[in-house]
Amino acid sequence: MKPKKLKSTVSSKEIISALDPGKFPIVGIGASAGGLDALEQFLGNVPENSGLAYVVIQHLDPTQQGMLPELLQRITKMKVSLAKDHLTVKPNCVYVIPPNKNLSILKGALYLFEPPESRGLRLPIDFFLHALADDKQELGIGLILSGMGSDGSTGVRAIKENGGIVMVQEPATAKFDSMPRNAIDAVSVDIIAPANELPARLMDFLKNIPVGKSALDIEIHDKSALEKIIILLRTYTGNDFSPYKKNTVYRRIERRMGVYKIDKITSYVSFLQENPKEIHILFKELLIGVTNFFRDPLVWDQLKEKVFPAILANLKAGSTIRVWIPGCSTGEEAYSLAIVFKEAIDMIKPHKGFSLQIFATDLDNEAIEIARKGAFPATIATDVSPKRLKRFFNETDEGFLVKSEIRETVVFAQHNIIMHPPFTKVDMLSCRNLLIYMDTEVQKKILRLFYNSLKPEGFMLLGSSETLGTLGHLFTPVDAKLKIYKRTFSSMVPEVFDFPSSYYRTDPTTFEKQMKAIEIPNIQTLADRLVLQHLAPAGVLVNENGDIIYISGHTGKYLEPAVGKANMNIFAMVREGLRIDFFSAFRKVLMKHETVILRNIKLATNGDTHTVTVHIEWIDKPGPLYNTVMIIFTEVPEITDITPGAKKGKKAVKSIRQSELEKELQEIHMEMQNTLEEMHTSQEELKSTNEELQSTNEELQSANEELTSSQEEMQSLNEELQTVNMELQTKLDDFLRVDNDMKNLLNSTDIATLFLDKELRIRRFTKQATKICKLIKSDIGRPFSDLVSDLIYPELAADALKVIKTLAAIKKPIPTKDGRWFYISIMPYRTFDDEIDGLVITFINISDLKQVESKFYEAKQKK
Repeated sequence: MKPKKLKSTVSSKEIISALDPGKFPIVGIGASAGGLDALEQFLGNVPENSGLAYVVIQHLDPTQQGMLPELLQRITKMKVSLAKDHLTVKPNCVYVIPPNKNLSILKGALYLFEPPESRGLRLPIDFFLHALADDKQELGIGLILSGMGSDGSTGVRAIKENGGIVMVQEPATAKFDSMPRNAIDAVSVDIIAPANELPARLMDFLKNIPVGKSALDIEIHDKSALEKIIILLRTYTGNDFSPYKKNTVYRRIERRMGVYKIDKITSYVSFLQENPKEIHILFKELLIGVTNFFRDPLVWDQLKEKVFPAILANLKAGSTIRVWIPGCSTGEEAYSLAIVFKEAIDMIKPHKGFSLQIFATDLDNEAIEIARKGAFPATIATDVSPKRLKRFFNETDEGFLVKSEIRETVVFAQHNIIMHPPFTKVDMLSCRNLLIYMDTEVQKKILRLFYNSLKPEGFMLLGSSETLGTLGHLFTPVDAKLKIYKRTFSSMVPEVFDFPSSYYRTDPTTFEKQMKAIEIPNIQTLADRLVLQHLAPAGVLVNENGDIIYISGHTGKYLEPAVGKANMNIFAMVREGLRIDFFSAFRKVLMKHETVILRNIKLATNGDTHTVTVHIEWIDKPGPLYNTVMIIFTEVPEITDITPGAKKGKKAVKSIRQSELEKELQEIHMEMQNTLEEMHTSQEELKSTNEELQSTNEELQSANEELTSSQEEMQSLNEELQTVNMELQTKLDDFLRVDNDMKNLLNSTDIATLFLDKELRIRRFTKQATKICKLIKSDIGRPFSDLVSDLIYPELAADALKVIKTLAAIKKPIPTKDGRWFYISIMPYRTFDDEIDGLVITFINISDLKQVESKFYEAKQKK
């Protein structure tokens, strides 16, 4: 079934009007060598009222004033302007980057920056596309045209990550196809076409993408169509996408519908049924495999300096560390982790024989196959330091190959985290930017699965956009900013979930232990239990987050269930009169690991007032209760300030009231002091956060410098190629000069010369040879035997073959039909390497000599 070519009912103007004011797509166009012709073809075919804005980023000579705006204005009716600071981008306009500048965009306005490099190759296309992706999100469009190098390949990846559209000129139509090919290799491109066809393809693509309200909300009656697509994907690929966020899945489906100009999801279902190849393409579109080496450098520094040393410290010599990386894509994450582990091992002296086993899994089998090869393009030099490249990679003609010592530590396998059994007893788990595509409930199930997969002291690494949600009690933050967590003990065992089916296995020994534990207690145990019930104070055991783990005795006077959804957190349940003092005391206990006592706190319960003393104690032993907090409530008799012998009446009441006010004033003063201390602590934390942000900024600058260094190397290589080209051109000029000299030399000798190849075909001849044989330029390549000559020499062809065979020259005088005489010399044609590559036949005119000889002979006869 061919896709329906439906006439869209949505025009480009309607696309713009349906959006909020100021929200319209912006096309970032990257071009380099050969890009001017491609730009003219593209902009020359853009409608005057397309409703889009176009920003042209081209590699320009920083020392020359550009003429690009004037050149482009000749082929488009849209207004072409040179970009300026704080210039607001408007639709149906073209903006061109000035020479020697970097261009960025913020809130729809352009900004110019001085490039950090004074000269050499830069990355202005990547610079702008990254800013465009952050600023316009799904309204950002990246276009890569003809050019050398790989500028723009990381920029289109950022566009794709933020939901934008990526277009690339068909490499076969580009004068220089390096930039288009690198962009295609970097990301799944939405539109690939010749430059002159790209505008129409883009307009059709935009018309078929629902504007404003999501089509998922508009086509409620077609909701089952989405479920049918999920069923088709599961049937043909074996993977179930029903746990994925519906909006994410639908956006990807809309993209594919836009490519084929299909306006209804029900029509797309039919198209999928008749075109199984499209199901595979949609499957690849849903798998967002964006990754690179050492992504988020601060994370890897933390793993190397803290996490791996902490894991190794708890292991015996010779142990193997098990790591699981679900969603590994093409393997960069797994290899990065293996490299950091090797570096961490080198820091341990003496070496204790530790080894690493990484299980890297992904849904995409093609990505797994790429990862197994361990071969990566030369562009990874922008992410991997020269030191690491030299130590852990072998350089090849195509790029870099991971060394065997690293590849042997990683096992790649196709695995569905939702359907297949997990890896267990792992020391570390790295799952970055996978959970954000799942529904909330599925995220919870996966996090519980991770909890059971990790060892008791195992570590977990999540992506920068992922959180633990309501399951924070299962993991302790090691570095909350970098999303590094440690599995903690919790008596709140994760609830049973319904996948994977083969996950739960009953251990007979565990079952026997449970049976032994359920025994009938003796009289002593029952008596002790009764004593504890009647005499022991009420108390609760909570974790560091305040979640209640265990309740002892009757706590109804001090705690009450919170209104709304059930919440077993101590801060939500503690009664009103105790709440403020309790919060500050609990915080103090966690920070200083000491016991805090709140004395004579008055609480009101069901109209009655009673006084209670609260003991809050941090627990470090036994091991299972480490880092928990025990809270004991002890009720005490009400204290009065009436001393024996004091007068009763109004004075006594006044004295009691005064004591109460003084006590309240003292408590308020203590609360204010605690608040001030907390403010100081928060201020220090903010300072620390600011320092971390500054450090992150420095890291980003460092990464930018590495990219620049790589670009300069490419510029250097380009200059070397230009130098070689100049040298070749010079040699070509020399050869032409020598060829001219040879022609003039041969013609000046007035000797007819004929050059033949091994098959006696004419290769070359001089002007004088045309007076002997009927030769013209078109005879080159013809057999010598086909020529008509004036020579009376029928054995010429035979003698020529004889010379080829014997390599012995033949020289003899030969007459012509018109009475001329020529001294013919047939010699082998020897190359510079002394190889025989044909014959050289020379014809020396000896007619005058023959006439003199004849006259001399006649005179002699007369005597």
